[in-house]
Amino acid sequence: MTSFPLPRPHFIDPLIALAAVAPALLDQVTTDTSRQAWTALAVHTVVAAAGLLVRRRLPLTGFAVMLTTLAVVEIWCAAQEVQLGNLAVLPLAFSLYAVGAYCSLPRALAGVCGGTVLVCLGVMVNHATATTDWRGGSDVFATVAPVPVACALGIVVQSHRLTLEAVRARAADAQREHALLAERAAAAERVRIARDMHDVVAHSLTLLVVHAETIRARSADLPPWANRQVDALAAAGRQATVEMRELLGVLRNGTPPEQAPLSPAPSFAELPELVRSARQAGNPVRLDIHGDPATLPKPVQLMCYRIVQETLANARRHAPGAAVTIGATVSGPAVRVTVRSAPSPYEVVPVPGAGTGLEGMRERVTALGGEFTAGGTEDGGFLVTASVPAAHDTGRTW
Repeated sequence: MTSFPLPRPHFIDPLIALAAVAPALLDQVTTDTSRQAWTALAVHTVVAAAGLLVRRRLPLTGFAVMLTTLAVVEIWCAAQEVQLGNLAVLPLAFSLYAVGAYCSLPRALAGVCGGTVLVCLGVMVNHATATTDWRGGSDVFATVAPVPVACALGIVVQSHRLTLEAVRARAADAQREHALLAERAAAAERVRIARDMHDVVAHSLTLLVVHAETIRARSADLPPWANRQVDALAAAGRQATVEMRELLGVLRNGTPPEQAPLSPAPSFAELPELVRSARQAGNPVRLDIHGDPATLPKPVQLMCYRIVQETLANARRHAPGAAVTIGATVSGPAVRVTVRSAPSPYEVVPVPGAGTGLEGMRERVTALGGEFTAGGTEDGGFLVTASVPAAHDTGRTW
């Protein structure tokens, strides 16, 4: 079904005002062409047109002013023994329609009742000021009687509009509820998938790494090429475990695909920038790296980066201004990372934490088959140590 947009109010309202006052002007030509009649009709026309232009914003005010003006004009014309055409009441119908369409029902009924009282008062004043032949009566009431029908039509239109708005609001609420239910169902499904993947895949990957470590323990009985294959198998199993853990985190947290990070995972190469940020925050930081961290597998580099990142964040939070020493040594079959934070030189108000940071670091290290320790030192500082199997190379210092 094709719909056509209606003109905007500032275009259609002047047309409605013209359509309301034009018939009275044409009717006056055949009713009374005296100068007094045209003057009275001109006054009424100007007021009626102005009232119709504001009928959306001030419907009751426009109607009251218009009806009062018409009553005064009709009383004056009767006293001058000139006559206005019957169609002069037509703008009242348009105004009363606006009262019914844009006012509440009590206000609309009050407007009709007030208009009725004003008409009755006008007839009484007309009887007191005009001669017998120019006194109005039943003919006046017969002329204005159909006008309130326009108010009833406006009330019906307003009721229809409010019903449509209520239906649209209910449809929007139902759509939002449907989207919410779908989102909850999707979240529940993601949690179920994450649980199944953890129960099945994680268990299998753990067994793979355990078997590889068992074979490595008997490396003396294996040829060199087999040792290399076993090491590669163990490293691949650990890497798959870390990547699966990150995937499970996305599934559990419900991160939308479009919001998933697209940049590469941090590595050792970003540690100097991380240290510079900590220094700018007020913590003197020293970073010593021995060995070539570029030879480490990506999951191991990411683990080391996250440990340093979380430890520096804890130092800023719990020991502002404290000196931090970071050491990373790639030696033999393992990489060892130590982060030592000295006591804060300032008086620090204890800040409670959830403890998820340390737990997350421990999970990362454990997933790679390493060891993790964290705790206070004798001088009041804090020490974090992580040792993870890795490759061997030479060293350098930043």
